[in-house]
Amino acid sequence: MTESRFRGVIPPVITPLTAGGDIDHTALRAVVEYLVGGGVDGVFALGSTGEVAYLDDDRRDQVVQTVVQTVAGRVPVLVGAIDTTWRRVANQARRATDLGADAIVATAPIYAINDTDEIERHFRAIAAAIDLPMFAYDIPVRVHTKLPADLLVRLGSEKVLAGVKDSSGDDVGFRRLVAANAAAGRPLSVLTGHEVVVDGMLLLGADGVVPGLANVDPAGYARLWRAAQDGDWQRARREQDRLAALFEIVFQDPGRSGDAAGVGAFKTAMTHLGVIPSNTMAHPVEPLDGQAAARIAAIVDEVLPARSGA
Repeated sequence: MTESRFRGVIPPVITPLTAGGDIDHTALRAVVEYLVGGGVDGVFALGSTGEVAYLDDDRRDQVVQTVVQTVAGRVPVLVGAIDTTWRRVANQARRATDLGADAIVATAPIYAINDTDEIERHFRAIAAAIDLPMFAYDIPVRVHTKLPADLLVRLGSEKVLAGVKDSSGDDVGFRRLVAANAAAGRPLSVLTGHEVVVDGMLLLGADGVVPGLANVDPAGYARLWRAAQDGDWQRARREQDRLAALFEIVFQDPGRSGDAAGVGAFKTAMTHLGVIPSNTMAHPVEPLDGQAAARIAAIVDEVLPARSGA
């Protein structure tokens, strides 16, 4: 495993659940096969789309074990070690390592209120405690901290970080990060978490994409990636426009929480497609139903007609 393998389309895997809140391992294996069969270049277990915040340690371990076993070495497996402070993150990361992860994804500290120097020490401490490449997960909407580009590039140059998964929504900041990384010799694999501007992010130099929507249409993102690699930006734009139309599923119940509206929409679409048997969400989040679910199904049928009615 080398850091250069962490590029391309690396979806954050949803976590299928039973009605009782347990991991649906049969469905999880089906999701992984759907993603790998769709042409993705890696998978990211236990991210925000995987509802990691709702899963206890035992359920997290179960997810990692099933994903790693199902992937069976076909693509790299990144695993989120999402916790409050560095020691707890390192413990999560070591368990993921023992279960066969290829890389770790960690955020800035959660709940603890830290300045930039303390966040740097946080990442350095984690890296010193584990034996896998580590990605910084830049997601200020959840951790209330935006990771500075100079910090990330410095940690990449010193081999503390292998890459960055940018879910900040800050396109200017992302472009500055890509430029700073290029000027430093590209020590980081820089991945965007945007679903709907992937073509633009790849054009400016991103190394890949981590799109939650790829759980619904992995083949579409694989086609977009290939078009970008071929330098066919018109083809990439057409694929991105289609995926943007599909992304409208997340706006069909605007009164709900972000997890319900976003991850819930992905699960609802996947249930409609027959990829998973249920759109059950982790407690206390309720799944989308009724008119919202019907609208999601209609969008899926329009954008993915070959898969509708499965």
